This record gives sequence, structure tokens and C-alpha cells, in this order.
Amino acid sequence: MIIRPSVIALTLMPMLYVYTPVILATIDNEQAKGFSVAEEKACDKTTYATGKDFKQKYTTAFERYRKAAEQGNATAQFNLGVFYQNGCGIKQDYEKAVAWYRKAAEQGKTEAQSNLGFMYSDGHGVKQDFAQANTWYRKAADQGYAVAQYNLGVNYATGEGFKQNYTRAFEWYQKAAEQGMDAAQYQLGLMYQNGFGVVQNFAQANAWYRKAADQGYAVAQYSLGNNYATGEDFKQNYTRAFKWSRKAAEQGYAKAQFNLGLFYQNGYGIEQDYKQAAAWFNKAAEQGYAKAQFNLGAWYDQGHVIKQDYIQAVTWYRKSAEQGYPSAQINLATMYLDGKGVTQDYAQSIAWYQKAAEQGIDVAQYQLGLMYHNGFGVVQNFVQANVWYRKAADQGYAEAQFQLGWMYHNGEGVKEDDAQAAAWFHKVAEQGDATAQFNFGLFYQKGYGIEQDYKQAVAWYRKAANQGAANAQAKLGRLFDKGLMGVEQDHVQAFSWYRKAANQGYAPAQNNLGVMYAKGEGVKQDSKQAITWFHKAADQGYRPASKALAILKK
Repeated sequence: MIIRPSVIALTLMPMLYVYTPVILATIDNEQAKGFSVAEEKACDKTTYATGKDFKQKYTTAFERYRKAAEQGNATAQFNLGVFYQNGCGIKQDYEKAVAWYRKAAEQGKTEAQSNLGFMYSDGHGVKQDFAQANTWYRKAADQGYAVAQYNLGVNYATGEGFKQNYTRAFEWYQKAAEQGMDAAQYQLGLMYQNGFGVVQNFAQANAWYRKAADQGYAVAQYSLGNNYATGEDFKQNYTRAFKWSRKAAEQGYAKAQFNLGLFYQNGYGIEQDYKQAAAWFNKAAEQGYAKAQFNLGAWYDQGHVIKQDYIQAVTWYRKSAEQGYPSAQINLATMYLDGKGVTQDYAQSIAWYQKAAEQGIDVAQYQLGLMYHNGFGVVQNFVQANVWYRKAADQGYAEAQFQLGWMYHNGEGVKEDDAQAAAWFHKVAEQGDATAQFNFGLFYQKGYGIEQDYKQAVAWYRKAANQGAANAQAKLGRLFDKGLMGVEQDHVQAFSWYRKAANQGYAPAQNNLGVMYAKGEGVKQDSKQAITWFHKAADQGYRPASKALAILKK
């Protein structure tokens, strides 16, 4: 008989970021964005009084700039644009902002040219037009204005208004970076790290990250910390990784807060401190960072550091899952399956598994296959079960490969095909799965889908038996006991294998061990031991053992 694992094998997915001591090994590339700027902090509210004098201060400044602007002063025209763009003491009006920026820009005011480009890029006060944006950026950039140079780099990198061109993006980022612009220095580091528009060079990447980090640029501090943690060009140094991650985290950068949580969790560069880890995960989670939300959910789920609370676990899993984070979707699905923290709901369970499965996550595809196989949350459908098992199996997921082998052998959702079944069992067996090894041995013994080969059958039984599979141990015991399938009869070997399986509670082996004690084969004859083992097997309902006991009592 082919051995099949319990179909309902749905378990929580391993916690990807909670218990595994892993620091994020890749940089989350920040999407570069263009800048608009205000000269002399014209709309920085910290430079003005607050309270009753707040509006008066802006009104006074506005009137002063308006009079100068109407006389053609480019700086005043630019500042009026800033006031209208940001609603500084007046009603925000993008169209008027564009009008004043244009007046200043046409006089060659670089800041106005750059901001006008930004307005075209974002479609504020004008119809969005990346070509026009780049035209104005270029005018300012050619005059050496760093912000415009940076913005041109952004649009070349993203292909907005230009054909995407990383080489040109690199050139413009470099111009801005060499003027000390922190955001451009960071982007230049990113280009070097990923080999975009330049030969990949980790040393150069880290040099530019450092320039930006020293200016307090949080994303660069995070990236520098990440590279110290992973050893990208540096000798791995968790102390320095912790230092730079902390700087970014204290500025409120969520990804750095998450990594800082990992440092505290695993004792990397700092003494292990689960409470601090939880605190930093919470900071990142509260900002909506999906991985941190997942971790908090997992800690509440497992009662790790935090008091176990399934309702809180579900809350955090859901926040993460709704952002599309597949690990959270899987665990949320499992909570619905088990009714932990929520009312048991198979339909919700399958819905969340499907979201993760559609992202190509093998364990979710397998779980979805199980749901269809068993009719949990959906009408039982072997064809759909087969479809999802196949997706996971093609990614090498052993449990799904095993289930496919089972379905081909039994003709569930597919045409019965033992050759296909053997092929799938073989894949799983090669991965060291003892149940598949036993089944593959059985296929060789019976000639199911492959040419009958006793030698191969015995070899696969032995592989499974050596891993502690009781059915395989009992099988080997019988082969040695009876001298079957080319195995030389050896009662001592038979007794040894029966004993291994019997000690695991395998009733047929317990019965056979009783027989060997009764007959004195492979062991000294011992009726008491024989009765003991027959009883063990009979207590499990194994009828041959009950019959043997009845005979012995006569």
C-alpha cells in the first residue's frame, strides 16, 4: 500500500524574519523623486512667528515680494511662486505659482526653472508634461543648479520624458553629488551598488553612501548600515552596522527601525534585547512597514517576548497582508483556518492563501491545493488541487510533488499515470523525504510506472528505514526474515529491523517481533517477551496479534 501523509497538513509558515538571524541582504531601492525648493526658506514656517502674528508675518513678506515681482525682480517672482505653491499665508494656487515661476524662469532664475519643471512633472497648475519638465530642468542644470541636475537624473532613471537611460542618469546624479547634494550622493551610491549606468563597484557605492550619511541623510545611513551587516565591500561589522542603522532609525526611517529590531533580536552589534527589538519593530510597524507588522503579528502569535495574543496577531498580520506581504497573507489564512483570533472561516482562509499563491509563493500554492483537495472553503475540486500542487511542485516544493505523485497514482484530477507518479515520487525521494523513498521503493517492487527492480526497491526501502521510517524498517525486517526480493535470509537482521519499527509503535512489526521471540528466530526464545509484543500490537487492533495471543493461551 502506498503511504500518503495526512492531507490536512496545514501549519503556520516558518517565521521568515522573526526567529531566523537574517539582516536584510538587499537594498530596498528608494524611488527617487524630484524636488522643488523655496529660496531662503521663504515658506519655512519655523522662520516666522506663530500664533496671532503668523498670518501677519506672511502677509508682510508677500506684499514686499509682490511689489518687487511686479517691477520684474526675478527673486521676488520666484518667492511669490513659492508662496502660492505652498499656501504660505495665502490660499494655495498652483496656477498662480506656475505663472510667477515662469516669469522668473524666463529671466534665467535657476531655482524658478527647476521648480517650474517640478510643476510640469507633477501636473500642478499645468497639464502634466514630462518633456516640458525636462526642458526647464535642463535650463537650470546647465547653469549648474544641483537640484535640477538631480531631477534630470531621476527622470532619466525612471524614463519620464526620456527613454530610460541609466548612463545619463548617472552623469546628472554625479554633477549634483559633486556639489554636495545628499540625495544625489545616495542615488550615485545606489547606481554603483547595482551597476546601473556604471560598472558595479561596492567600494564606490559605500563611499558615496558615506558622504550622504555624514550629512544626516537617513536612507544613506540605512544603506551603509545594511552593507556593513552583509559585508558588501566591507569586512562584516555588526557594530558599525548597528551604529548607522541607529542613526537612520532615530530619524524615523522605518526600514532602519526594522533592521535595528533585528539587531537587538539577534544580538548583532549590541547585547541581545528582545524588549528593544519589539519596541523598534513596533515603531516601524506603526509607520506601516509590512515586514515589521508581520514580525509583531508573529511574536503575538507565538507568545515570543510579548504575551501571546491571537487577536493582536491577527490585527498585525492583516495590516501587513493588506499591503500584499505574502508571509502575512499565509499566516492570516492559517489563523482563519484554525480559528485563532478570528472566527474559523474556510472561505477567508482560502482567499488569503490565494493572494499569496498568486504571487508565486510555493507554500501558499500547496496550501491552496490542499484546500481544493479537501473541499475546505471551496467545493472539492481535484482538478484545481492538481493545478495548484503543480505550480508549487514546479518550484521544487517537496510536499506538493508528493501530492502530485499520489494524485497521478490514484487518478485524482488527472488521468491515472504511474509513470508520472513515479517521476514525482522520485523527485521527493531524492530530496530525502522518507515517505517518498518508501513509496518509490514500492513502485520498484511492484513495477508501477517503472521497470520492476528488486535491488532498487531494497535500496530505497533502506534509505527510508535509515531515516527512521517505521514502515520501511518493518519492510526490511520482513525481507530479511523471509529471504525475499534477492535479500539473503538473516533472522538477526530481521529481528533488528523489526525491533526498530516496533519501538516506534508500529503494530505489524510488534507482531512480527512477538513471532520471532516465540520461535526463537534471531533471538533467544522468550515466551514472555513474545506475549508482551503481541499484546502491544493487539492493543492497537492488529488482528494477527490477537489471534496469536489466543493460540498461546490454549
